[in-house]
Amino acid sequence: MDRIQFGTLSIPSCPVDEYMNKFFDSEESLDGVESKNLGSFSEGLKELEDGNLDLLAIPAQMLHGKQLEMYNSGCEVIGARTPRTPNMILVSENKLQYQPKSAIILSDSKLIRSQLRRARRGIRVLSSKAFIEINKITEKFEDELEKYSWMERLRLNGEIDGFVIPRVIYSLIEINGRRHTLLPDPHNLGDYHFLPKPYSDLVVIIGRKNFPNSIGKLFTETEGNTIWKIQDYFLGAMKEDNIDEIGFLVRHRKLSTLMLQAEKDRDLLMEQAFHDYEGEVTTSEVLVEIKIERISNDGKKTISLHRVIPYSEYQVAIVSAEKDWRKILQNAFDVDPKFIND
Repeated sequence: MDRIQFGTLSIPSCPVDEYMNKFFDSEESLDGVESKNLGSFSEGLKELEDGNLDLLAIPAQMLHGKQLEMYNSGCEVIGARTPRTPNMILVSENKLQYQPKSAIILSDSKLIRSQLRRARRGIRVLSSKAFIEINKITEKFEDELEKYSWMERLRLNGEIDGFVIPRVIYSLIEINGRRHTLLPDPHNLGDYHFLPKPYSDLVVIIGRKNFPNSIGKLFTETEGNTIWKIQDYFLGAMKEDNIDEIGFLVRHRKLSTLMLQAEKDRDLLMEQAFHDYEGEVTTSEVLVEIKIERISNDGKKTISLHRVIPYSEYQVAIVSAEKDWRKILQNAFDVDPKFIND
């Protein structure tokens, strides 16, 4: 393989350069890759267009709303890499269910604030902007690392009870407090859960059109490709401001794992879905699980869709799933136009 010129573009919550360098170090067949960090998406596209780069890896969230710019530069997404740490972390001495009444927890994600209110009534969940305005203080942050360091100081001083932070950033900041991962699977069926934000920790690989597929496959992962294709299909046309209102999980699952979970939850529908009338398993391939939800601001109402699809059928099945999701949303707003703002 000829020497590959590989560019990366990172943000604190998705350090693509670290992910890719770790991957390059683990693969002897990729010794011929030369990697360099870039400062902006436009710079990366220009480097690809001019032939100075062969491939560019960026956080998927950075591509949202910019695909036309990418296509106009003669480039396309050739694949993606599976998220490593998509779940957020609550930094607090107490688990969510043991927070004192009127506890203050900070999160700058509208989705996470709604999820926290759904899971635990009686606590105050605020954005950092709202906290600053309420307390009439002056704070400006150069980047996300500085903002979360400020939140940790507030927690240590007892001004707040906790805050929510991406797992990757947690590892970069000196935090001595307890951490509680906000997991997407409830302990018991019906318990609270936290679907990750769309594109969370997802890395997409961009190349020039007609870039050799055989080489592109060396840098992408099957599950990552699935996650990108499904989330892009559901969310690609959505305004960026609305993305943070949705929880979205896509993952590959083994049938045996799903059946164990269904047995634990006493979910007869799931147990029967992949067995015939004689109880024999109807598929042996990998399954694609899709969970998507939208929550009212106060956390009291949730709209959700859950699908489990054989891998060989998912590209067709997501067409009907996306239509069903739009119908569910439209029906909810027809019945209650103030659904989200309640």
